[in-house]
Amino acid sequence: MKKLVIFDLDGTLINTIADLAGATNYALKACGYPLHDTDAYRFFVGNGINKLFERALPESERSEENIRKIRSLFIPYYNMHNADLSRPYPGITHVLESLQAEGVSLAVASNKYQEATEKLVKHYFPQIGFIRIFGQRENVPVKPAPDVVFEIMQAAGAQPEETAYIGDSGVDMQTGINAKAETIGAAWGFRPRTELEAYHPAFIADTPEALLDYLIG
Repeated sequence: MKKLVIFDLDGTLINTIADLAGATNYALKACGYPLHDTDAYRFFVGNGINKLFERALPESERSEENIRKIRSLFIPYYNMHNADLSRPYPGITHVLESLQAEGVSLAVASNKYQEATEKLVKHYFPQIGFIRIFGQRENVPVKPAPDVVFEIMQAAGAQPEETAYIGDSGVDMQTGINAKAETIGAAWGFRPRTELEAYHPAFIADTPEALLDYLIG
């Protein structure tokens, strides 16, 4: 049993892709740029919202100025609409409740901006006492830099070998590896299983139930 389990948010705890796509398409449309199917956004997200906007913009339009313009439209819209269609993955609430009942410290480490990360986690999991809920914050490197994981470990008084990090993308796998935590793939998320397999994590869970069995045993 691990002392600390840290979860990615988008694609791991909550299926947020429809609301992320809707807000980005809203901003793109307002600026006269082409829109994308919701499914395309599965490969745009994961490295923070500025990288999301860069990937969503036409290649010839990927300037810092245009990224800032899209961001200025996206954030107020997403803040109002980020829980319209987003939902926890089936079974994930039971995983969190079961780990909490076992006395495991729980935390969230996301590349989503801090305000939205906190809002979504507190909205969908009010009964879970996460020791830290961290999104993208100023002056903290985004994942796969391990800084956010180290900060959570310190708060929990946990060593890397006492920590599991769970996520649905290659960025997450590299984050866990960089932090020397036990790294676990969530194959129900946004990215294909093959992307997780390429990083040789300790375990790949195809369902939240399989994840719970692995963690509790």
